[in-house]
Amino acid sequence: MNLTTIWLIVFVACIVIEIISMGLTTIWFAGGALIAAVAAVIGVPLWMQIVLFVLVSLILLYFTRPIAVKYFNKDRIKTNAESLVGKQAIVISEIDNLQGIGQVTVEGKEWTARTVTDGITLPTGSVVIIRAISGVKLMVEEKPQQ
Repeated sequence: MNLTTIWLIVFVACIVIEIISMGLTTIWFAGGALIAAVAAVIGVPLWMQIVLFVLVSLILLYFTRPIAVKYFNKDRIKTNAESLVGKQAIVISEIDNLQGIGQVTVEGKEWTARTVTDGITLPTGSVVIIRAISGVKLMVEEKPQQ
């Protein structure tokens, strides 16, 4: 088996893994393998083919991955708790980080909640904005008065 064939097998394997995983994990190495295969066809030494494979893969990974991730994830729908960030909730049990207590209700579900800033106590009935999620707790802050 010649080097061109080996590089083409690596190329196809990377493409197949990418199709199966759809995680933007191996596509960059497929590009490197393709360039290494072209180098093998024109008679470049093996060490240079390996260098080309590594360099092209890293360059593709570094320069194109951020763009590809942004493009492919733009229509991604946030699931479960992720979708709550930025929404309003109502305090149903006083929130006090020091005592480790507090609950809110959002979209008809009860969640354990803590304030983003320590030392702030939020009474029952307060309207809050969900700023983050830490484990199974919603991190909230009081909604500014308008």
